[in-house]
Amino acid sequence: MRGSQDMGEYTFEKLKPADLDEILAIEEAAYSHPWSRGNFSDSFANGDTAWGLRNAASELVGYFFVMPVVDELHLLNFAIQVENQRQGLGRIMLRYLLDYARARHMDSVLLEVRQSNVRAIQIYLADGFQEIGRRKGYYPSANQTREDAIVMRRICG
Repeated sequence: MRGSQDMGEYTFEKLKPADLDEILAIEEAAYSHPWSRGNFSDSFANGDTAWGLRNAASELVGYFFVMPVVDELHLLNFAIQVENQRQGLGRIMLRYLLDYARARHMDSVLLEVRQSNVRAIQIYLADGFQEIGRRKGYYPSANQTREDAIVMRRICG
């Protein structure tokens, strides 16, 4: 897991604040309640790590932000460019994330996902994540209401 890793026509690379415009373009198209530039800037300033997946044309097609907490890696944000969804890139990125966690001797990966994000939940479950709880009203949603988050964990072993 060095600065970049080749995956055929895709390459993983560690992202930097200079990549924020590309990150924001994906984030704003992918989510109804996206992180702001400030959220991403704060994440970088806090020392969180971001990895991006670039295609053969060097375009950013997906990314994830993670934060280590003792022996657990917390997935903070995960997105794939809308036009590149449903092509298996989420699974590729998730496997890279799990390899990244194992390389850092993390025992598990923890995440929250909107209860309405059925596709993501199915991908996580298929890759060994298990629901361990719920956070009531965790996410903003339409009409000033709130949506629960499903908390999931996967053991890295």
